[in-house]
Amino acid sequence: MFSSFSAPSACGRGAARLAAVTLVSGLAVTAATVMAVPAAAGTGTVQSGGGAAATISGLKTYGAAVVHADEGDLEISAGLFEMSVEGGGTLQTYCVDIHNPTQRDAKYHETAWSGTSLGANDDSGRIRWILQHSYPQVNDLAALARQAGIRGGLSEQDAAAGTQVAIWRYSDGVDVEAVDPEAEKLADHLEHSARGVAEPEASLTLDPPVLSGRPGERLGPVTVRTNAGSVTVAPPAEAAAAGVRIVDKDGKDVTTAKDGSRLFIDVPEDTPDGSAELTVQASTTVPVGRAFASETRSQTQILAGSSESTVSAAVSASWAEKGAIPALSAQENCAEGGVDITAVNQGDEDFVFELMGAEHTIRAGETRTVTVPLQEDQAYDFTITGPGGYEKRFTGVLDCHTQAGEADEAGTSTQTLSEPSPATAGSTTADANLAATGGSDATPLIAGAAIGLVVLGGAALIVVRRKKP
Repeated sequence: MFSSFSAPSACGRGAARLAAVTLVSGLAVTAATVMAVPAAAGTGTVQSGGGAAATISGLKTYGAAVVHADEGDLEISAGLFEMSVEGGGTLQTYCVDIHNPTQRDAKYHETAWSGTSLGANDDSGRIRWILQHSYPQVNDLAALARQAGIRGGLSEQDAAAGTQVAIWRYSDGVDVEAVDPEAEKLADHLEHSARGVAEPEASLTLDPPVLSGRPGERLGPVTVRTNAGSVTVAPPAEAAAAGVRIVDKDGKDVTTAKDGSRLFIDVPEDTPDGSAELTVQASTTVPVGRAFASETRSQTQILAGSSESTVSAAVSASWAEKGAIPALSAQENCAEGGVDITAVNQGDEDFVFELMGAEHTIRAGETRTVTVPLQEDQAYDFTITGPGGYEKRFTGVLDCHTQAGEADEAGTSTQTLSEPSPATAGSTTADANLAATGGSDATPLIAGAAIGLVVLGGAALIVVRRKKP
């Protein structure tokens, strides 16, 4: 639910609504790369803690709102976005980043609050409370209207607009109100009733996300964290051909697993030095309140509803007979204003690399996190190389702030671009599987694009090459 799209990047207005795909609950482990020689690990990787990956489809159920600012009033659209999940599934989201645009067909990934502006926002728990107690999770609009003291009832558009307005007051600290009186009453009710609740767990993660060791060892353990009821584990043909297996602590091949299961990667003793990217997949509903960040600079979203959807997580594993054996992962850290690079070295020599002009040494047997400081809106592209052809790349854009003033401090400016107003346009609601209590089956298309505030960033691209030790 975002009120704003940039004029050149408004979401497709004629796109048909994607149906939710219901999958058999399960988890599969596969190896994307298993080498017979030292291999590059994770080239082109964008960091993510695991979960759902989706493409934004557009603003689907919305009304009008007005933002009051020193420069004057701006009427914008407020309501629910819809996303299509890679591998199957549909998500509904609201915006928690009013000053940024939504890019056309932007790619998003599920992430922890710490990787977004929600991590440093004391009111993030109140936002999740609003999501749990309003539309579409509560789709009995008559009951929702009674709770808010609304006599005239609520339409789906009013419910979505009122919910988004209440969220913006906590996520962005803006002076905003809904145009429709019923939607405004709902926004006031939600704002004043909200209480802090905890951040939801990820739909699927693996801990730790990287492993290293020697051939002849069991690399791990890797702990599965998921809200899927049961999972299946299936090693791929490539790994089987190389003799690499997924096993339990007793060395037995794993065929089923569940939340809390501990997995190991068994690498035969005669396996050549190399690496593998293990991808874990499952089918489940993503918890309400999970954050979704874009791989480009497209406004941050927060989950309001989920169908049964495909989720995934990855483990990067590397092994070598001797020397340094590095494995690296990365995660944006908005509290520290940068990107955390976590390095593991289970070899018998130090792993040395350069990062932002500074040299870092990871001792043999050590795991350490290095924070790379970045400016808001700054694009980054880090490539870290190691012995035996090891290479890991992390790319993205640091997007941690929501306030216009904070964006300006980062060297950006706010500009308004307008399109035909969607304030009077009708819209649709979610599939019945998206909200816990169901939803409408109506599927009209978007009749217009939203008006928006666009943050124009002059972010610098950082490219860093690491030297081999």
